[in-house]
Amino acid sequence: MPPKKNPLGLNPLQLRTLALAQVVAAEPGMSSRDPATGAATLLHVPHPHGDHVHVGRFTVSARDASGFANPAVWVALSRKGLATVEGGSIMVTAEGLAYDTGLGDRFAQASDH
Repeated sequence: MPPKKNPLGLNPLQLRTLALAQVVAAEPGMSSRDPATGAATLLHVPHPHGDHVHVGRFTVSARDASGFANPAVWVALSRKGLATVEGGSIMVTAEGLAYDTGLGDRFAQASDH
């Protein structure tokens, strides 16, 4: 039997936020990795301007990135062991980096500016 999609039951906003955090963590210079734990601390959390947000080399709808500014999303992701927030710093755990959101490249597109 194939693994269950979204086994932790994340809601759509949590899934989008985690997927975008994974993109930020993968971008050079946007995160710091802890080799001992495999976790990534996000050095830059993208903020919207207009109707979009730049996430590394991608442009994403501001609506899709709204979870970055929603504390309840981070509480839920922390409770499920996928991220932690301490002193304003967001860390995506190794489990969070490996979690298959099923979104992949669905809403990320290369930026033209």
